[in-house]
Amino acid sequence: MVSADRELQDLMQAIGHAARAAASALAVIPPQQKDAGLLAAAKALRASAPAILAANALDLEEAEARGTAGSFLDRLRLDATRLEAIAQAVEEIAGLPDPVGRVLAHWSQPNGLMFERVATPLGVIGVIFESRPNVTADAGALCLKSGNASILRTGSESFRSASAIAEAMRAGLQQAGLPADAIQLVPSKDRAAVGMMLEGLGQSIDVIVPRGGRSLVERVQAEARVPVFAHLEGLCHIYIDRAADLAMSKAIVRNAKLRRTGVCGAAETLLIDRGCLASHARPLVEMLLGEGCEVRGDPAIAALDPRIVPAQEQDWHTEYLDAIISVGVVDGLDGALGHIARYSSHHTDAIVTDDQAAAERFLREVDSAIVLHNASTQFADGGEFGFGAEIGIATGRMHARGPVGVEQLTSFNYRVRGTGQIRP
Repeated sequence: MVSADRELQDLMQAIGHAARAAASALAVIPPQQKDAGLLAAAKALRASAPAILAANALDLEEAEARGTAGSFLDRLRLDATRLEAIAQAVEEIAGLPDPVGRVLAHWSQPNGLMFERVATPLGVIGVIFESRPNVTADAGALCLKSGNASILRTGSESFRSASAIAEAMRAGLQQAGLPADAIQLVPSKDRAAVGMMLEGLGQSIDVIVPRGGRSLVERVQAEARVPVFAHLEGLCHIYIDRAADLAMSKAIVRNAKLRRTGVCGAAETLLIDRGCLASHARPLVEMLLGEGCEVRGDPAIAALDPRIVPAQEQDWHTEYLDAIISVGVVDGLDGALGHIARYSSHHTDAIVTDDQAAAERFLREVDSAIVLHNASTQFADGGEFGFGAEIGIATGRMHARGPVGVEQLTSFNYRVRGTGQIRP
């Protein structure tokens, strides 16, 4: 055991040192070369499709044998269409403006000194994620575009799939003359590797991004010795205001809950204004039930249909990631704001209304990373924001919030130009 622990420590330290060296190289590589590397990585993903899909089939087979939930299997599953979407996302990231070297602000002082605040890479980014193989490509590409090296640690469920994707991308980088170690996937399922990353690998890691459920995020926040971009669960709400159009409400709720139930932007709680209970509640609930969605309702909602399950207190705290939704009645906008403030994970919340004043108040007062008016919560996605992709949705308030794309993966320094000034 001691020998195995030492072997893993040596492996992780070597990964950290290699990533730091790659980050130093990336920081000064021209944008055109980074883009060429990403395009080569996308080409390599397509060329490696048979190997990637075969690896994914083994991951799925193993997960199904364990009785894994359908929503989890959906997040894990790759097919030719999804793999092509992954390759296209890498190409879209290559096509984004380079975030490094942007002049964020500039000014001068009376003494003649010229100041600039300029975007710079963060350095080495550790990404710890669970079942989504696409995170391997998204995170690796976003980090590289922003001049950062990445150390990726996937869950055991997607280990084969993620490894095959990382191997293909590394081959593409190498073909383009970039350091392959700019993207490294930890080649071990040992959970101790996570702890080593959280300690920073001897100051090799500059920031950690957790991408997964509450237990993973809470562990990262509790144990990390480096800064964290927290991606907490997506306990997303939709509030149907009394001034909401019914047809729009039905379309938005259907999409927000059922387009893909296993994504973090899926709606988990539907709140209905008491002022439109008579006109809106039954059509919305019947639509959900008719689509095969389980409805858990408060007493006013449960009275509408015997198929509705009475909601318990825990339901308002639950991210289902499944075809289940909690539905409650609130007393107007104040009631909705109070409920969201109490239960929201500060991820994504939406209002449906034709009352512009109510919409503006909701957008202003809901303290979530993403707040929407008359749109589905499933737009909580970096690609939909025009970011190409995302490394996660940050729900904290420091540095990055909402979809974390290439711009959010940079820091800055100050560049000061003088003509011989000395301080009196």
